[in-house]
Amino acid sequence: QVQLVESGGGLVQPGGSLRLACVVSGKSVDYYAIGWFRQPPGKGREVVSGISSDGNTYYPDSVKGRFIISRDISKNTVYLQMNSLKPEDAGTYYCAAEEVFALLLSGTAGYWGQGTQVTVSS
Repeated sequence: QVQLVESGGGLVQPGGSLRLACVVSGKSVDYYAIGWFRQPPGKGREVVSGISSDGNTYYPDSVKGRFIISRDISKNTVYLQMNSLKPEDAGTYYCAAEEVFALLLSGTAGYWGQGTQVTVSS
């Protein structure tokens, strides 16, 4: 059974940074494609980054140049470094795992974490 646990959320001022972590258990972190999604209050969930099993990365235009996804195989953890945060980046952030990268990026993932809250406000 694969489990994902997110951490690192919190309150940050606009322009600030946060690093989220997603600890994967039950399978090696490089077995799956891992993605980060966010869900703003009252809105649908959207992908903000993904890393394939062989290390290819994806960012939508809304976060490109500000967010960086990485993984530490020794810690079985995927990180999302978020810089230059904007109020519109706020929401609940989820990590997800799926074998097929394209399915993951479409939001169809077999495994999801419980989410961590990110608030961007002065």
